[in-house]
Amino acid sequence: MAQVNALPQLGKASVKEVVAALTPEEKVQLVIGMGFYPSGFPEGLLPPGNPGDRQVPEKVAGAAGRTHAVPRLGIPSLTLSDGPAGVRIDPIRGGDSTKTYYATAFPVATLLASSWDTELVRKTGVAFGEEVRDFGIDVLLAPGMNIHRNPLGGRNFEYYSEDPVVTGTIAAALVNGVESNGVGTSIKHFAVNNQEFNRMQLNSKVSERALREIYLKGFQIAVKQAQPWTVMSSYNLVNGTYTSQSPDLLNTLLRQEWGFKGLVMTDWYGGKNPVAQLKAGNDLLMPGTYAQTQAILAALKEGTLSAQELDLNVTRVLNMVLLSPTFKGVKYSSQPNLKQHAAVARAAAADGMVLLENKAKTLPLATSQKVAAFGNTSYNLIAGGTGSGDVNKAYVVSIAQGLTSAGFTVAEPLSNLYAQYLKAEKAKLPKTKGLLDPAPIIAEMLLEATVLQQQAQQADVALLTIGRSAGEGGDRKVEDDFTLTATEQALLKQVATAFHAQKKKVVVVLNVGGVTEVASWRQQADAILLAWQPGQEGGHAIADILRGSVTPSGKLATTFPMTYQDVPYASSFPGKELVTTAAGGNPMMGRPSENTYEEGIYVGYRYYNTFQVKPAYEFGYGLSYTTFAFGPLKLSATSLTDKLTATLSVTNNGPVAGKEVVQLYVGAPAGKLDKPESELKAFAKTALLKPGQSQTLTFTLTAADLASFNTATSAWVTDAGTYHVKVGRSCLDIKQTASFKVAKEQVTEKSRKLLAPQEQFVEMKAARK
Repeated sequence: MAQVNALPQLGKASVKEVVAALTPEEKVQLVIGMGFYPSGFPEGLLPPGNPGDRQVPEKVAGAAGRTHAVPRLGIPSLTLSDGPAGVRIDPIRGGDSTKTYYATAFPVATLLASSWDTELVRKTGVAFGEEVRDFGIDVLLAPGMNIHRNPLGGRNFEYYSEDPVVTGTIAAALVNGVESNGVGTSIKHFAVNNQEFNRMQLNSKVSERALREIYLKGFQIAVKQAQPWTVMSSYNLVNGTYTSQSPDLLNTLLRQEWGFKGLVMTDWYGGKNPVAQLKAGNDLLMPGTYAQTQAILAALKEGTLSAQELDLNVTRVLNMVLLSPTFKGVKYSSQPNLKQHAAVARAAAADGMVLLENKAKTLPLATSQKVAAFGNTSYNLIAGGTGSGDVNKAYVVSIAQGLTSAGFTVAEPLSNLYAQYLKAEKAKLPKTKGLLDPAPIIAEMLLEATVLQQQAQQADVALLTIGRSAGEGGDRKVEDDFTLTATEQALLKQVATAFHAQKKKVVVVLNVGGVTEVASWRQQADAILLAWQPGQEGGHAIADILRGSVTPSGKLATTFPMTYQDVPYASSFPGKELVTTAAGGNPMMGRPSENTYEEGIYVGYRYYNTFQVKPAYEFGYGLSYTTFAFGPLKLSATSLTDKLTATLSVTNNGPVAGKEVVQLYVGAPAGKLDKPESELKAFAKTALLKPGQSQTLTFTLTAADLASFNTATSAWVTDAGTYHVKVGRSCLDIKQTASFKVAKEQVTEKSRKLLAPQEQFVEMKAARK
């Protein structure tokens, strides 16, 4: 009797052999997730997954998604989890309330970018990745990398910067840290997901040059520096095509031009046509629906999707499975080292906080001082944003708690008053219904004049915290969000008047996820600390800065404008709904809409510097408790053909130890293409320098770093002429300059026309220099 060949097993047989052994139905299962059934989400609002999938027990309750297993071929199911500031899981599993599972709430991405500290971000990623691994998760659905195009973007806190060099470099550091634990990441949302407005049906019209130089550049840097396991395509359309259905974006650009080796997955329920998604190179459709399964099986039968096309998607899924801890049988405890990771979160939080004002050396404060803490978020710190960026943390250290732990005395009658108020107001809040519910808001309370007078007489310093939250599913508003509310303005004025009358200082802490208006009220504050949303250890980290045990070293990775109207094309954000006869439908899916990126490449500081619009606080800005001297800037050559180096030394010539961020900008000569006044090309953060200590930093510039994308020739071109290198503490605070020449125009890379707009539109232009 002939021997029956054993079935090929993944990891023992080749991937090709395993693919050949799969049935068409199994192949389709592998490219479609197992559905999404978040606890507390209204029944019937989300499309159903494949029959029976919901009955398969979850390995990690509260994870965002799972892939299908094929046990007969040794293919396990993988678990994918949010989020950008900490692992998002359910605290309670299977109805067992005797044990609660917590994860560390790390600082939000905007704060990490404000550190400009790649080594610190990598260490944060290592701790983050340990929790991913320890909870039995295979892929973390992070980091988010979309550009801060406008201050009102609802998920800006999940993203890094208005600049692609900062975005890509910081993201790569986090990816490398997380993935050092043998788990994967998914950089997202690829691409041009810069607002939440009708995000699932929004067509973003962007020039090819702005796409490549601003919105795709950060992803390119992250791919080249980190090679993440996966990339997540975004919800929106770009120039008429859903990103998840664009072969230009996912194959020609991402894989062929950039050399990406991994898998592409959709955002949850993203795109419209599952067959077009697979053909475009979107390998995994998440979280997976029954309708997608049926559509793909039908396309296979009809021949509109070939077996070879599907096999390529399946191969990429299996290659990811081979990398995964689940496939490798890695043991997990569901008990990460939360204490150790809290210390990492605390250090990271302090490193990315930005000191905006410090008149007459108001900060640091002596711990002998008695602090009167005003504002709800002095007692109820906002650790992070809402939606998929939320984290089930065990605790949040408030600013009042942090001050007390640091040795300060916090005025008790005032803190008791806030405790009573917050308890009563929290009891009135409606229960959150689901993942995309906006953050509950408790209005600030106005204090009686007698209370203020008493505090001004008895306390040594006033601390007023202003809080803001945002999250997935909606963008921010100008009134009462970007700007202070009338109550906040009145409270600040009352506190400043009362304390200044006693010749005492007022410190404002901004506990915010995104840019806010500061110009109209900052004169009332003696010091302003931008604490962002600093994670669960935020209160300790803020106290570390306030008492001077940590010298602030954060710098803005996003511009603070004087007014919202100063933002380019502010009035057209976030877009407009298109007239449609379609009515009803699922409200979560939004309506057909569009927006036009008329500012082109002039995003953030590129706009403010080039058009000479004065910001409240410029890109790269941040104060310290010490001072630094920049030595001469030395270039390795006076002309560039391939690359050159720029070197300078930084000396701490102030009274205390501190770190400095050194930013290198380059101004290009006038050429065929419109150019910004200057652009960030490199940056570095010094080590902690003691008074009198110096460090030498070296940066490398290549011809490719200087190139702009010429749409007419589909090429990256470095113009001939004189380039000006500017090194400083911010984009406006330049300390040293030098120049070099490029003798003749260089084409550093050729491409082909991709993602081109369907129609021409007028983009902002700068006057030629």
